[in-house]
Amino acid sequence: MAVEMDRAEFEALVGDALDGIPAELAARVDNVVVLVEDEPPADEPDLLGLYDGVSLTERGTEMPMELPDRIFVYRRPLLEMCDTREQLVEEVRVTVVHEVAHHFGIDDDRLHELGYA
Repeated sequence: MAVEMDRAEFEALVGDALDGIPAELAARVDNVVVLVEDEPPADEPDLLGLYDGVSLTERGTEMPMELPDRIFVYRRPLLEMCDTREQLVEEVRVTVVHEVAHHFGIDDDRLHELGYA
């Protein structure tokens, strides 16, 4: 059975997950905005999160300033996959860490090894 939670409370969970990132890493997050969307893209209905941008490892020193990179956290699939609030809190945390890791250039294979898949 899916967890029920309003958008404001869900956004607070995402904020808590971001606050849980160690300060030394959070200080290195550059030009990124985190957005909560209810639904993932239609062609990926089970997607939990998405990093849309250029990772720090791929940026050159001469890269022009651009719009911020974006991290999307998709509310509906996370709510539907969890049976308890505790499970949702953990899945949101893992999703946020996973997408922030992409900002640092960590790929999915390495995230799987680290338990953030």
